[in-house]
Amino acid sequence: MNEIKKPIQRGQLRQVLGKEYFILKRQWDWFFSDKTYSKQTFTSSCNHSVFKHRSLVLRPLKDVDMYLQENKRTNLKIAIQHLNDIEIKPNEYFSLWKLVGRPTKRKGYLEGLVLKSGKIDKDTGGGLCQLGNLLFWIFAHSPLTVKERYRHGFDVFPDINRKVPFGAGATLSYNYIDLQIKNETKNSFVIKLWMDDTHLNGELFSKEKLKVSFKVEERNHQIKQQFWGGYSRHNQIFKIITSPHAITEKMIVENHAIMMYDPFLGEKKA
Repeated sequence: MNEIKKPIQRGQLRQVLGKEYFILKRQWDWFFSDKTYSKQTFTSSCNHSVFKHRSLVLRPLKDVDMYLQENKRTNLKIAIQHLNDIEIKPNEYFSLWKLVGRPTKRKGYLEGLVLKSGKIDKDTGGGLCQLGNLLFWIFAHSPLTVKERYRHGFDVFPDINRKVPFGAGATLSYNYIDLQIKNETKNSFVIKLWMDDTHLNGELFSKEKLKVSFKVEERNHQIKQQFWGGYSRHNQIFKIITSPHAITEKMIVENHAIMMYDPFLGEKKA
């Protein structure tokens, strides 16, 4: 249970070619898929707030230049223009990357923070994972169904000022590491996103007022030492749905990550 193999370091050429292969594979899937993807801004009235969340943009991190955080602000501003006011109609899929497109310098994206094999790096469009985290947390508090979501295989930063449980987010990499949601209800939803001086903000609205409420909580959290010497972190994220007649729950994601810091560094010795 919860055994994780020691990471394999692959050559740079293999990493680049592998990434482009999966990008083409996803584009092929988009073209030939029979899925209906959300692409229109809302035309109907969606005035009922479902859930709202915000996250701090400029968050100082150890050994990370602040210009990468400033660039992240620019990257987020560009990306949310393609997502704001998108309506998710019944039976439609919401795909973040299908709406945002590939982040390139030509489109105005700047060099930002990314994680590669558990190490801090930089790349064009870096920092958009914050958008994936925010959207996942919002969608988790709604009737929308998570169909595709990925989590970093590495836990890089300790839980300092963490506002949501570990693993309650979604990592992104164009376009095959995506966040996809399906609307399996008869209701329509609209996502609104905006930036202020300090935070990335998001709010989900519905056309019809919901008769249920949602709560998200972490369960079965544990830290385990692996046979090869490193530590790993594990948990499950559950959604609790409360209706006038019943309370139901379901696990929406399970996380397994290699820790890139000593989990017991702050403990006092006896």
